[in-house]
Amino acid sequence: MSAATVLPPMADVLAALAAGQRVVVIEDETDEATGCVLVAAERAGEADVNFMAAQARGLVCMAITEARRQLLQLPPMAALHRQRERYTVSIEAASGVSTGISAADRALTLRVAAAPRAQPRDLVQPGHIFPVVAQPDGVLRRAGFAEACSDLPALAGRVAAGAYAMVLDDDGELLRGPALLAFAQCHGLPAVSISGLIHHRLLTEGTLRRTRSTELATPFGRFTVHAYHDAPVDALHLALVLGQPDPRRPVLTRVQAVEMQRDVLGFGTPAQPAWNLERSLARIGAEGCGVLVLLDERESPQQRLDRLELMAAPAPAFAQRALGVGAQILRDVGAHKLRLLSHPVPYRAVTGFDLEVTEFVPPC
Repeated sequence: MSAATVLPPMADVLAALAAGQRVVVIEDETDEATGCVLVAAERAGEADVNFMAAQARGLVCMAITEARRQLLQLPPMAALHRQRERYTVSIEAASGVSTGISAADRALTLRVAAAPRAQPRDLVQPGHIFPVVAQPDGVLRRAGFAEACSDLPALAGRVAAGAYAMVLDDDGELLRGPALLAFAQCHGLPAVSISGLIHHRLLTEGTLRRTRSTELATPFGRFTVHAYHDAPVDALHLALVLGQPDPRRPVLTRVQAVEMQRDVLGFGTPAQPAWNLERSLARIGAEGCGVLVLLDERESPQQRLDRLELMAAPAPAFAQRALGVGAQILRDVGAHKLRLLSHPVPYRAVTGFDLEVTEFVPPC
């Protein structure tokens, strides 16, 4: 997108959502960014669903929080560790619909599922609306569409649930970059970027708190260890910092959760060796300066068994899931330009955290 691109103020976007209007959500302001059309689910009408189906053309989904998933007792569509997005079983309003597929029927299902006093008996499964569960703490944890589409209605004073559909072009491919803004302008819709939403929340909220700092002598050098309390999930994350990162210069960086297969047993895959904890610390020690962020992302017993059986690398969704929390910590310790110890991964919305990945450093 053009450097001169200016999106409307966040207040205008939130006012539109509060009034039941549609907005366009884009990943960031790059030429490869994808996007979706969003409306607050509790205000969704027949015209909104029809617009998503006919103009946006993507699958009509409903972003919900984990609390609402539990309220509605919606089981996952598949094993969570096998999903990039946390889809639940599809839903339909239990009454007031005919076939369920019409725009009017799907709009009713959205409103029923988003109602403040919704109950499991108000819905049946399967249906024609596809709920997606956002990560706790939204875009500050994962820079994804489900997170943005639940965060934005909540910030607008509505229920934290959004009806959304990805925007496709005439060939059925994801619309990207400038074409997304042209789509928004053509239909008179305000646009907001996930990176801008992240920046807005960072300026107005605080979710991570540094609770302690200490020195740690390792075989690879003397690191400063900062501990961060993650209030939404009651977790404790660590940042091991060697030297003094300069915000103006790229710094060697690793962000990961501790995983039994990779960090205790040392397994990767023959085709794709992994940066484990020891190798990462050794590389940072050899460099003389760097940051290793350890996230308290607990593995379930089933995840451990599956990874042992498949000899698999970490789940594909981890990089994006880790982005939000890891980025907040990196920002706090002064690491802004990153030489990332990782195989190349497409990071989106990272600019919202004032971060830039300048290089990927794969394991040898």
